[in-house]
Amino acid sequence: MDWFGRAKIAFTHSPTPLTLQRKDGTVTDLLKVCEASTPPCQLNPLLFNGDIQTMWTAVQEHGPPIFYRRRIFVADHKTYTGTFAVDFAVEPHTDVDEGLPPRTAFYSDEDFAKIASDDSRPMLIVLHGLSGGSHEIYLRHAIAPLVLNGGNWEVCVVNSRGCANSKVTSGLLFNARATWDIRQVVKWARETFPNRPLFALGFSLGANILTNYVGEEGANCPLKGAIAVGNPFDLEVANKSLQRTFLGKQVYSRVMGSNMKKLINAHKDAILKHTNLNFDRIQQVTYLHEFDREVQTVTWGYPTENAYYRDASSSDAVLAIRIPFLAISALDDPIAVYDAIPFQEFTQNPYTVLLTTSLGGHLSWFELGGGRWHARPICNFLNRMVTEINLDAITPDANGTKLETQFVTEFNPVRRKLQILNN
Repeated sequence: MDWFGRAKIAFTHSPTPLTLQRKDGTVTDLLKVCEASTPPCQLNPLLFNGDIQTMWTAVQEHGPPIFYRRRIFVADHKTYTGTFAVDFAVEPHTDVDEGLPPRTAFYSDEDFAKIASDDSRPMLIVLHGLSGGSHEIYLRHAIAPLVLNGGNWEVCVVNSRGCANSKVTSGLLFNARATWDIRQVVKWARETFPNRPLFALGFSLGANILTNYVGEEGANCPLKGAIAVGNPFDLEVANKSLQRTFLGKQVYSRVMGSNMKKLINAHKDAILKHTNLNFDRIQQVTYLHEFDREVQTVTWGYPTENAYYRDASSSDAVLAIRIPFLAISALDDPIAVYDAIPFQEFTQNPYTVLLTTSLGGHLSWFELGGGRWHARPICNFLNRMVTEINLDAITPDANGTKLETQFVTEFNPVRRKLQILNN
């Protein structure tokens, strides 16, 4: 039993974690870095379970004041066309662009043209949760120590299409396995900042997208490391869990379905112009799985929402990861539920470590005073990787990661039933 908000911490990992070389020539491993990066988890004892922790996010607070400059990217994928918005954390400014989230203004063409740099500061690329954006408080809590008060990191947030007051400009929106926008931003960052070590951080749906992306890239991933927080991993299991309980269905699924319906309504003209979605039927949606049935199955050609959930889940992608990867999950998370966490997969891949806490809810981890615990292991891990580890010495074949079987066979953990044929 957890006592007075003190959560239990556990690590799930390979018996032979990835070996890492320190810059001073000594040797450590990924598990030791993760353990050293993880402080005790002392949460607000009044928020004593996952439901209360999660519901407390509805209490409005200002959060750290992160300022952004926005740039609209034109998709470079032949099929996944349209535009999406990327927000870059910048120094405080007084610019006001009507219609954008607080403290956010557009880059001028002139200023953005000068953004390229050969500096070696580390850079973090962030993905938010369902229907969120760069303005989300849980996200700003996590990146604030990296960019405020002398933080040395460069940070940008890839907003899902239509989110954070961005426009919808094609018939292809976003879903839980739509990895093309993050892939384009990582490629752009690698070309624009050739000397910067690149890392990525994803929350909830964004964590699922990030895990899929890193798995799809495998040994060719340009990132030096990644963190997935509150990943639902197995979306079909998570969906069934939501529908099984009163709070799951009538609170969480209803709220998420309502938020997605509001997102569609905010882009009604574009939706009617670019898609064949039945707008009137979407207005009858109550729960998240109903939204996915009316929108994701129609948009992407899935026969059912469960087929979409199975295809978009990132649990198998864990096996294909070939960069240092830390996942952070709360075991009492009512949305990214315990039953969906792929514990066995983490034991099979030395490049991955799963950090679990017995308390924390969904992207919550509220401490006394209003802080959020998850920011500390995130920032500690990233800073340790940059300051202590020889990132160039990490190779995609370290420790040996091929699964041994008695048969001549191969398991492809990121093979998809849905294929983009004309890329």
